Amino acid sequence: MSSQTDWPVELSGVVESVVTTLGPNDRWNVAALGLHAGDPVTARTYGRTRTWRNFRERGGGVVQFTRDPVDFVDAALSVRELDGPVLDSADAWVEVSTERVGIDREGDTEVVTWELRPVDSGVERRVVPTTSRGFSAVVEATVAASRLDVPDYDRETLLDRLAYFEGVVETAGGEHERSAFERIDDLVDAEW
Repeated sequence: MSSQTDWPVELSGVVESVVTTLGPNDRWNVAALGLHAGDPVTARTYGRTRTWRNFRERGGGVVQFTRDPVDFVDAALSVRELDGPVLDSADAWVEVSTERVGIDREGDTEVVTWELRPVDSGVERRVVPTTSRGFSAVVEATVAASRLDVPDYDRETLLDRLAYFEGVVETAGGEHERSAFERIDDLVDAEW
């Protein structure tokens, strides 16, 4: 690890990212992670997930910024492990150290807040940003889908959201976003 560095991108509000964390099998677990802008940046884990365990046991991970909707869906809704820490689709990445700074509960779910401090970073590709309604709908659909089995959320409301986001992807998304939504269908056992 190198000395403290800055984030490779500007953060405001809640920025959706992908994080890889090294597991006990020496493989990198891939998961979605919402970054809460601030000084320092924070993130939350919900329940005893692989990310929670790896943050706790390893003290860090590699946060990545990707525009690939399929990689995002797989990170949010499936178990995916890699040999290395950085996705091929990452435009930028930042290795972070993590420190637990809070524990709350949402119903029966433990919510841990972590401070994330950058220690190394890289920019793989400089891109001109575009705003894709299809990609945004895929991201929002993964949030709704990930909460389908959480008792504190109304399932019918979530299914309505999924149906709406599917319509947005059909009308405003490209082929890659449609493939990502098909992946959501494959990973989520629900009819909407």
